[in-house]
Amino acid sequence: MNLIVAVSANWGIGYENKLLYRIRGDQQFFKDMTEGKVVVMGHSTFRSLPGGKPLANRTNIVLSRNPELRIPDVTICASIPQLNEILQAYATEGVFIIGGESIYSQFLDSCSHAYITKIESIPKADTFFPNLDALPNWQCIEESETKTSKTGLLYRFCTYIRQP
Repeated sequence: MNLIVAVSANWGIGYENKLLYRIRGDQQFFKDMTEGKVVVMGHSTFRSLPGGKPLANRTNIVLSRNPELRIPDVTICASIPQLNEILQAYATEGVFIIGGESIYSQFLDSCSHAYITKIESIPKADTFFPNLDALPNWQCIEESETKTSKTGLLYRFCTYIRQP
């Protein structure tokens, strides 16, 4: 499995159930990486999607403790064992964990690759991603050149792999 996330310089990922940034280049990277794949997210992350609708051209799976939850065109899983059973039908390299904070934490050790957009800014945040640079079993193997958003934010794409 993979995970994909945009983080601030202190590994912040959100504030009040909203992304910290909307950077066109990062959004395109996310689309390019996940289109045609399986995306797994928590219910709060799903609700934060534009229009509260599933991401187009992807298999959307929502992990929720609410057994009554029904969302058109979305597979709902009430537990991690149920999710793992459903994911057996897909190639692991085609599965992306896309948030939020607790979903990332629960699946970090199950992922082999992490695609991190690092943004050189520290806005107010109330949700965070683990600092992969501080974890001995994660190694950055690729880093893009620094890019500049239309609003002047500096960012770069980093690929990490988890060591066994």
